[in-house]
Amino acid sequence: MAPCVSCFLLAVLISAGCKAIPSSDPKCTEKEGNRTYNCENLGLREIPDTLPNTTEVLEFSFNFLPTIQNTTFSRLINLIFLDLTRCQINWVHEDTFQSHHQLNTIVLTGNPLIFMAETSLTGPKLLKHLFLTQTGISNLEFIPVHNLENLESLHLGSNHISSINLPENFPTQNLKVLDFQNNAIHYISRKDTNALEQATNLSLNFNGNDIKGIEPGAFNSKIFQSLKFGGSLNLSIVFKGLQNCTIQSLWLGTFEDTDDQDLTSATFEGLCDMSVESINLQKHHFNDLSSSTFRCFTRLQELDLTAAHLKGLPSGIEGMNSLKKLVLNANNFDQLCQINAASFPSLRELYIKGNMRKLDLGTRCLEKLETLQKLDLSHSDIEASDCCNLQLKNLRHLQYLNLSYNEPLGLEDQAFKECPQLELLDLAFTHLRVKAPHSPFQNLHLLRVLNLSHCLLDTSNQHLLAGLRDLRHLNLQGNSFQDGSISKTNLLQTVGSLEILILSSCSLLSIDQQAFQGLGNVNHLDLSYNSLTGDSTDALNHLKGIYLNLASNNIRIIPPHLLPALSQQSTINLSHNPLDCTCSNIHFITWYKENLHKLEDLEETTCANPPSLRGMKLSNVKLHCGLTGMGIFFIVVFVFLLILLLIFSVKFILRWKYQHI
Repeated sequence: MAPCVSCFLLAVLISAGCKAIPSSDPKCTEKEGNRTYNCENLGLREIPDTLPNTTEVLEFSFNFLPTIQNTTFSRLINLIFLDLTRCQINWVHEDTFQSHHQLNTIVLTGNPLIFMAETSLTGPKLLKHLFLTQTGISNLEFIPVHNLENLESLHLGSNHISSINLPENFPTQNLKVLDFQNNAIHYISRKDTNALEQATNLSLNFNGNDIKGIEPGAFNSKIFQSLKFGGSLNLSIVFKGLQNCTIQSLWLGTFEDTDDQDLTSATFEGLCDMSVESINLQKHHFNDLSSSTFRCFTRLQELDLTAAHLKGLPSGIEGMNSLKKLVLNANNFDQLCQINAASFPSLRELYIKGNMRKLDLGTRCLEKLETLQKLDLSHSDIEASDCCNLQLKNLRHLQYLNLSYNEPLGLEDQAFKECPQLELLDLAFTHLRVKAPHSPFQNLHLLRVLNLSHCLLDTSNQHLLAGLRDLRHLNLQGNSFQDGSISKTNLLQTVGSLEILILSSCSLLSIDQQAFQGLGNVNHLDLSYNSLTGDSTDALNHLKGIYLNLASNNIRIIPPHLLPALSQQSTINLSHNPLDCTCSNIHFITWYKENLHKLEDLEETTCANPPSLRGMKLSNVKLHCGLTGMGIFFIVVFVFLLILLLIFSVKFILRWKYQHI
């Protein structure tokens, strides 16, 4: 009889069914309800009727609209931003935007424009940004000037423009950005720049134009937020042409494919007759670099010498007491002392990122930089057995230190004693060998952000983070824990002020239910890319209102008694888990559908089991876990047979007793 009973029970289970709710995606993607839509690259020849009249932001690039006129967008009167990049537009007719009073940005990049009517841009009351990049313009007279009084940025890059002489009556009083990069401009006259007199704090971009001449006085007494002459072959011409000019940021870098002249001391003579706060000279070569090269740099506050093929900075540089920021990324220093930091006593920011050679930190190389607040030495193959007090001697005001992506560092006891004001310390992807039995960070009472991702840490050292009483953000991504588990007593117990904790890719198999007991302030917990199961959510019982990332784990079933721990969180990511979509997980699936507003990455939260539903979005799965008609029939038959069995058993017992009386 037992085999029969098993067969009937199996039949009842099989009678439970699974059903998916089909979904259909709209043609244009809705990015923000009734306001923002993306219709890019859909082969459209007109504005779809499905777009609501309330649309404010429309991304319509890579479609086909050879002609646009006043009926093209007439229904979408609430437009604020319109992107028509590469829609093969040739003609822009009269009053195309006459009904779009709120429109402030029009992007026509990459359209082979043949004609723009004089009144084509009338209508918008606050048109601020106009993009005409790569539209084939060769003469600025092509641009309609009507209704541009409020224009703040005009982008004309990658065209065939040879003169920046703007049309008569072109309004520039509100212009903040004028972009002429990658055109055919070789000469700038006083007449050209006089049209820009009404513009204040203008950012003017001439990158990619080989400027061969600037009329004397063209920039006389003019004030600019930024000027860019990147790629110019002869910087002497630029410096001489900018005499008596005031510029906050001057970008003079070059590019890999530009065969420019080497820079000498004579190149910078014109710099003495202008006022500049920041200069970028990236990728240039210096010829006969000496202290005299920097004679006219004395008023600079920022200097960027990224990838300038430098092996060292000369000693004896004088007068650069105003320099606050120095960028020396991607150069060829062998030792930190080769930058002669004492020449820049007022530095607050120093960047030597991505040095092309193995960088030796030396000792006391930066001790004269008493006001330094930010130091980036990442990606420089730095290796040190005893770090970092001698190397960072006297940096009492340092607040930001980046030593990530370097070779192994040995951290001594109180390794950052010389930098007690540190607020952010980044040691990611640098193998740390902690020599002391206690914490190398114990004097960093002001540290708020600590990145220890992929540092091959000994996480069994429960005192590793001791002393970090104000730590808010801790990244331990890629570090392993003993036996793949975070125990009740762990290194996190000393950092109760944490708000953000990242434990992704730590090969975790389980978490003790009291492992996070002391982390009452946490509001962001990332446990993604581990091998945790549903039972691990028991460790979250005392955490409330947090962002919880459990993506890419081994969660199949979440028991009903653990669902309250998830319900009390604000946002949860369960994507890329092998979720079970059978009746054994019905409580979780029901909870999931009731809490979609809390869940993130719904598209990638899919079923792994049963095979018939593999890849189906969890939100679309409908389970019938009650008894079907067939199931009821089997149960009735089963009960009937059970009664018959009982009757025959009673009769058999009574007969046996009667025979043995």
